Amino acid sequence: MTNKIIYLSVSLITFVGLLAIGLNGNLDKAFAQGDKVAVSIVPGSSSLTKNGYQPDPVQVKVGQTVVWTNNDSAFHTVTSGLPGQPDAGKLFDSGLQGPTAMTGKGKTFEHTFDTAGEFDYHCALHPALVGKVIVS
Repeated sequence: MTNKIIYLSVSLITFVGLLAIGLNGNLDKAFAQGDKVAVSIVPGSSSLTKNGYQPDPVQVKVGQTVVWTNNDSAFHTVTSGLPGQPDAGKLFDSGLQGPTAMTGKGKTFEHTFDTAGEFDYHCALHPALVGKVIVS
């Protein structure tokens, strides 16, 4: 009986240890699914000045893809840069037409980040709606 208790205790400790190692450093990826990380455009975001993108900022690793989902009833874009900057939309832009347009609830847009850095983005239709991707 004593050997069985020792064996079960060691097994449980080993399992918990391996589980902890597996989770270490991954808690910030609560929305992550493999190499994709989800960002929500929250309901009512067209009238928000902050917290319209969740999470914000979003942190990813080089090579990961961010998938934005429009959970609002309004049209939105995901456009790189900040409103009014000359390079706005050059890195990525969901646009207002075509297959990447976020023209309704449930529509998605994705972009893979291949270099480290901080990348601002905004909605071209709602310039106060801004977010940031931090790539390490």
